[in-house]
Amino acid sequence: MKKQKFWLLLSLAAILVLSACGQGGNGGADGTTDNGADGGSAASLGEQVKHEIIGIDPGAGIMKATAAAIEEYGLTDWKLIEGSGAAMTATLDKAIKNEDPIIITGWTPHWMFAKYDLKYLEDPKKVYGEAEEIHTVARLGLQEDHPEAYKFLSNFKWTSDDMGQIMTAIQEGQDPEAAAKEWADSNAEKVDAWLEGVQPVDGKSFKFSYVAWDSEIASTNLLKVIMEEKLGYKVEALQVEAGPMWTGVANGDVDATVAAWLPLTHADYWDKFKDQVEDLGANMEGVKTGLVVPSYVEANSIEDLK
Repeated sequence: MKKQKFWLLLSLAAILVLSACGQGGNGGADGTTDNGADGGSAASLGEQVKHEIIGIDPGAGIMKATAAAIEEYGLTDWKLIEGSGAAMTATLDKAIKNEDPIIITGWTPHWMFAKYDLKYLEDPKKVYGEAEEIHTVARLGLQEDHPEAYKFLSNFKWTSDDMGQIMTAIQEGQDPEAAAKEWADSNAEKVDAWLEGVQPVDGKSFKFSYVAWDSEIASTNLLKVIMEEKLGYKVEALQVEAGPMWTGVANGDVDATVAAWLPLTHADYWDKFKDQVEDLGANMEGVKTGLVVPSYVEANSIEDLK
């Protein structure tokens, strides 16, 4: 009897082993297909994201750089999707909630790096260049017409961490001016350093232009609040595309912008208008642009997209 049970159990075991071998790696425990090395492979990252890179507005320098990266890295099947910064971050948020792969055009400083676990894809060909700077650019004659504003803007320099605090507050629903004022009130020492040697004025008008990027919304609103509350200016802030932003400063319709990304992102505009504007220098150093993915995406370099 014991021998019969032994041979019965041995036969059942053999049947199970043969059954598993007969699947040949083509069937998973959950009924999905698992093609082995001989039967194909899982969908590539490109196939998973439909060979799409989610971009922002078509006039942005990062879009031109990304188009160049697609060509330089031989990504012939890939397409750059135009849109806006808000549309891009909305698409990113949806993908991350579903743990789906996604590739976007990204830059720092930006609040999304504080909210999500993201990484830049390495750029060995340096298509996106080295780290950039955000510059303050003024119209010609500003020093003579608005010496106090000129001095204040020349003093203005801050960090991506500073900016990130305002951007995060805005992203969480706070009004941009209210978020800027809260930061200014909480960082009085930094604000006082920018105001050193600057005298208040009596209701003079001043006009900024800026692009609708989260970083520039933060910086422009901050300067608007400080110049109105501390210096007595009446400040107008015009949100426009990159071309009109530069054009307005160059033709004197706008006094200044603190949203000039150099040397790469706004390179075309600098080449066109550099003799018609005055560069007051970098107000932030070490900013960066490139292709960005969630950390769970198994790619580390733009070359991995081929």
